[in-house]
Order: sequence, then C-alpha cells, then structure tokens
Amino acid sequence: MVNDESMADATDTDLLLTNISGGVATLTLNRPERKNSLSAELVDALGDSIEAAMADDEVRVVVLTNTGNTFCAGADLKAQTPGVSGQSMARHTFVGVMSQIMSAPKPVIGRADGHATGGGVGLIAACDISVMRDDAKIGFTEARLGVSPAVISVVCLPKMRRADASELFLTAERFTPQRAVDVGLINAAVPADELDSKIEEYLDKVIRGGPLALAACKELITKVPDMATDEAFEWTAPYSAELFQSDEAQAGIAAFNARQPAPWIPAERLP
Repeated sequence: MVNDESMADATDTDLLLTNISGGVATLTLNRPERKNSLSAELVDALGDSIEAAMADDEVRVVVLTNTGNTFCAGADLKAQTPGVSGQSMARHTFVGVMSQIMSAPKPVIGRADGHATGGGVGLIAACDISVMRDDAKIGFTEARLGVSPAVISVVCLPKMRRADASELFLTAERFTPQRAVDVGLINAAVPADELDSKIEEYLDKVIRGGPLALAACKELITKVPDMATDEAFEWTAPYSAELFQSDEAQAGIAAFNARQPAPWIPAERLP
C-alpha cells in the first residue's frame, strides 16, 4: 500500500517510506536487502515517523507495512552489536517503538506483506489490528540463536494462551499466519491479492470513529485488564461521562440523529 501524497520525499535509499493520504499515514519498512532487519537507523526513523504522525492533525490512522518479501526479520544480526533494544546513541529504542505503537492515541494497523520473525513478530503484535499474507511464515526463532524473545514477550504474551506460547517459544518453529490468528497474535491472514482490500476494510471502519473515542478505546484496552473490578468501574464511570460531554461526542450524536456522516470522517471516505 503506497499512497500518493508524501509527508516527506522518499527515495529508494530511504530506510522508511512515509506517505499520507485520506487521513492515513503509511510507514513502509524499506530495507528489503536486509529483510527489513531492525538496525539502529531504521528504529530511529520509525520512532521519528510515529511521533510525526501522532502530531499531525491530518493523520487519523497509521499503517505499518514493508517492501520486499519479509515484513521484518527482527534484530540486525550483522550489526556490530546485534539487538536494538538499548542503543546508547540512538534517539529511539525498539522497546520504545513498540511502546509508542501501543500507547499511541491513534490506531496503528499492521500490514505484513511477508515473513516476520523475532522483533518483526513484536512489531506486528504491538499493532492494534494486524493482517498478514497467508503464504508467509512467522516465528519466535530466538532460541535457535541462543537468545530468547524477551522484550517482544511483553506485547505477545498478553495475546496468547500459555500452552501456545510455551510451544512456539520453546520449539522456535516457524508457523503459518493462520496459526498466528488462532493463537491471537494477529487478526487476519489473507491471500496476497486480498491484502490491500482487507486493510482498506479495516481502515474504512476504524476511521469512522471519533479521534478522542479511538484514543479512549486504546486506553481502555491497555488499562482495564490490569485493574480490579471495583477499581475499573471507579475509573471508567467518570471517564465515560467525560467523553459523553465532550464536543466530539455532541457532534457525533447530532450527526447520528440527523442521519449524516460524523464531521471527523475524511472527505475521501464519504460515499
């Protein structure tokens, strides 16, 4: 998925291609000769671009995708110091980028047009909604390198049953995207020629939500599962009342009653 209007001029040598159109910022990992492995430079570019997308009022949703036949092969094992979770000279760390995606007030949709291993699995699992082409492979291959899927476990384990995590972490076998759907890591696995239409289907639905409402939904998903029941009700009740009283909610309710599109839906998305 490559859009027509650029947030920044892109060339074939860019590690990350960034484009915006119709309220959607598309961030494309563009290091196909290294299977989009996570060098410090690519992690910095990704972190910077996510920050820019969050600060841009025109951007409603972010799509994270790739060039080449691999979405992301994880850490750059040919780097001087493999692993990208704690570079001292970098602006961003891989841990920080996963945290950015999860805590971002705008939805982030993963479009994995190829294989994903190691940190690549962490990236796609960190996304709010993720779709993968069904002829690719995915895997927690770290154990066969003498390491473990440590940092990505933080985003992957909450989505998985313990039995599935034990099998997939310990065997380090690659598995199908459909298995990834079955264990809760991603949302959909589709044929390559249906990847764009599936992403568009999700985009068309998500972008109809109010910006504040979508940010609130992400906050609920992150916080409520860790709260006791009484604590959750104590927090969500006034939060809900506050949202109902917001200008966004009043505009949305008025549009609903008038049978008109909500004012925040980009013109390109209107019938």
